[in-house]
Amino acid sequence: MRAILLVSAAVLAFGAPAMAQNVPWHGYAGDAQHNAQAPTAGQPLSKVHWNISVDQAPPGFLGVHYAEPMITAANTVLVPFKVDSAGTYRMEAHSAADGSLLWTDSVSYRFPPYDWIPSIPAHLTEQNRLYFAGPGGTVRFRDTPDSASGDEGTVVFYGKKNYRQDKIAYDNNVMVSTPITADANGNIYFGFTVTGTTPLGLKSGIARISAGGKGTWIGATTAANDPQIDSVPTNCAPALSRDGKTVYIAVADDNTGRGILLGLDSKTLATKYSAALTDPYFQAPAIVFDDSSASPTVGPDGDVYYGVVESDFVTHNDRGWLLHFDAKLRKSKTPGSFGWDDTVSVVPASAVPSYTGSSTYLLMSKYNNYYEVGSGDGHNKIAILDPNAKENDPVLPSVKVMNEVLTILGPTQEPGEPKGVVYEWCINSAVVDVANKSVIANSEDGHTYRWDLTTNTLSSVVSLTQPTAEAYTPTLMGPDGQLYAINNAHLFALGN
Repeated sequence: MRAILLVSAAVLAFGAPAMAQNVPWHGYAGDAQHNAQAPTAGQPLSKVHWNISVDQAPPGFLGVHYAEPMITAANTVLVPFKVDSAGTYRMEAHSAADGSLLWTDSVSYRFPPYDWIPSIPAHLTEQNRLYFAGPGGTVRFRDTPDSASGDEGTVVFYGKKNYRQDKIAYDNNVMVSTPITADANGNIYFGFTVTGTTPLGLKSGIARISAGGKGTWIGATTAANDPQIDSVPTNCAPALSRDGKTVYIAVADDNTGRGILLGLDSKTLATKYSAALTDPYFQAPAIVFDDSSASPTVGPDGDVYYGVVESDFVTHNDRGWLLHFDAKLRKSKTPGSFGWDDTVSVVPASAVPSYTGSSTYLLMSKYNNYYEVGSGDGHNKIAILDPNAKENDPVLPSVKVMNEVLTILGPTQEPGEPKGVVYEWCINSAVVDVANKSVIANSEDGHTYRWDLTTNTLSSVVSLTQPTAEAYTPTLMGPDGQLYAINNAHLFALGN
C-alpha cells in the first residue's frame, strides 16, 4: 500500500492538464449526464478478444457493484481491481488491443458500510486526468494515464493540512462513497460517508474539488434543510446539467430510506432545487437504498430521471419506479415502471425507426419483473420508453407510466423455475450504440447481447461465462468500437 504521493513540481499548484482530450468513456454511464452513448459505431458483437479479472477475492454470491472501467482517447482501459472486501484495490491500466498490463497502482481505500460491496470510485476527466479514491476521503490523481508514469498527487476536499494533522481519525471515519463525476473543466464531484468523529466535525455529504485542487463540501442534512436526512446513497454518482451549472444527487434518511433529490450549485454546492422522492402508487416516501446503483440521468432537454424502490419493497414486484422531474425539480412528470438499481440510458428517437411519437429522445431501461416478488412472473425484459407518453402501469394499472416503445424478453429459461421464468438482465448502465441503432446488454445467463432497435431482436450474442447470480453490471465502448462487459468478476473485451 502506498502512502500519499508527493506531488511533482509541475503539479504543486494543482493545475489541471492544459489540453482537453476526446475521452471516449469517462466512468460510470459514460459521461457527466449518464447518457451512456457510444463514442463511435460499435464493432460487430461476435467474439471475446480478451478478458481479465476485476476481483482478487470475489465473494460466494457476487453482491458486488464492480466499478465501471474508463477508456482514454488513446485506447487505454483503466480498471479498478478489487483486492479484498475491506476496500484495498489497485488501479490497473491495460492495452485495449490485447489486455496486456501497462501499469498498476495499489490503494488502501476503505469501503463505506455495505450489504452489497460498493463500487470503487474513479473517473477520467476530459483533460485525461485519472482520479481515484484514497483513504480518509482523499482522492488521488494521475496525469498521462496512457504512459507508464505521469504526474501524481492527492487532493482532499476538507484540506490536506487537516488530513495530515489527524490522518488516523480521517482514515478510520471518512470514505468517498459514490462514483466520481467530473465536469467539462475537470472539477470533480462525489458523495462521502462519515462513520465517526473527526476534528472538523465532518458529516456525510457531497464534495467538490476544483481542477486546481480546492475543496468544498456540504453535509446532506444542510443541503436538504432536513435534520433527518443524513446520508448520500452509496453508489449514487452525481450528474451534471448540460450547462455544467447544476449537480444532481440524492440524499436520504439512513434509518428509513426516505430520500430527496437535490440540484446543487456546481461552484458552491449551495442548494438550488430539491424534490421529495415519492412513490407514485402509495403517494408516500419511496425508498432510497444503498444496495442500488441508481444514479440521476439528465436528458438532452434537461429533465432529470432517478430510480427508487417502492415504499414497501413488494407491491410493485420490487421493480421500484423511475421518477421524472424537470430541470428545476419543481415539476414531477410521468414515471417509468422500473427504477430499482438501474441508471437509464438516453436513446435518440432516430435510433428507433418504428417510433412515431413526438419525443426527440427515448430512455433505455432494465425492466425485470422478479419471480415470486409480489405478482412478479419472472418475465424479465429490457425496454425503450417514451418519457413524454403515458400508458397504464403493467403491474399497478391505476398508475400512469412512460409508454413502452419496445420491450424484449430475456432469452434464457432459468433452470428449475416454471416455464417463462428467464434469467435477469444484469444491467446498471447499458451502452447505446447510436450508429448501429442498438443497445449492448448483459444478462445473468452469462451472455452479452446486441439488441437491434430496428428489428426488435437480439441480433447477436457472445458467451462469456456460466450463468451467475450477481449484482448489476455495466456495458461500455472504446474509441475503436470495441465493446466491454463485466460478468462473473471479469471484464470482457468484445468485438469482431
